Amino acid sequence: MKNTKYLVGSALLALGLSVSAWAEGEMATPDEAKVMSEKAAVAVDEMGQEKAFVAFADAAGDYQAKDLYVFCMDMEGVMLSHAKKPQLVGKNLLEFNKYGDFLFKDMVTVAKSEEAKGWVTYKWPYPASEEVKEKTSYVITNKAGFFCGVGAYK
Repeated sequence: MKNTKYLVGSALLALGLSVSAWAEGEMATPDEAKVMSEKAAVAVDEMGQEKAFVAFADAAGDYQAKDLYVFCMDMEGVMLSHAKKPQLVGKNLLEFNKYGDFLFKDMVTVAKSEEAKGWVTYKWPYPASEEVKEKTSYVITNKAGFFCGVGAYK
């Protein structure tokens, strides 16, 4: 039970936004999220997984802007990289469903689709409030066989 509470609490933060960016009014658009997600896929393909994950975690680098950041997950729902919550790495989030959406299952489905990329829309708490709003993440599968995504509020 204690591990479940920890997992749920950690997952709540998994795709949450940077409160500092929100406080400054610098919310990104879904289009900006898509561009960053596509850029992350290229980074994995060109730099390799290890170097790409280091680049994604660099707050001063090219893979964090406004409230955007990159997360990566394998096709079984295990978090491989998370720029804001590295403690989620290694956790299986496939069954997470706090707000009525199996968002990670949906992401895996999109990542495994013929296109191997696309949008997943779900409900997620808005930063610095208890209001649940619609958020969307663009996920794209890379040549290494896992996917990365970047999300923005709609």
